[in-house]
Amino acid sequence: MDREQLIELVPHYVAMLILAFLTLAVVSVAVGEIGFWIEVALIVVVVFGYRLVVVRLGVGPSVWESP
Repeated sequence: MDREQLIELVPHYVAMLILAFLTLAVVSVAVGEIGFWIEVALIVVVVFGYRLVVVRLGVGPSVWESP
């Protein structure tokens, strides 16, 4: 992995992190206290869902594109 690929990935990882925190905040406000494992499951869904959606929309980094 070269420097250009890393630079291309950084905004997507930052967006995933922000989206994960926002999702946890919204669920916490809507539902109240949730368990640790539910939080982990939500983060996993957000991370993998983000990647699938971004690649399908064609705006994902070239590293995520299948060969």
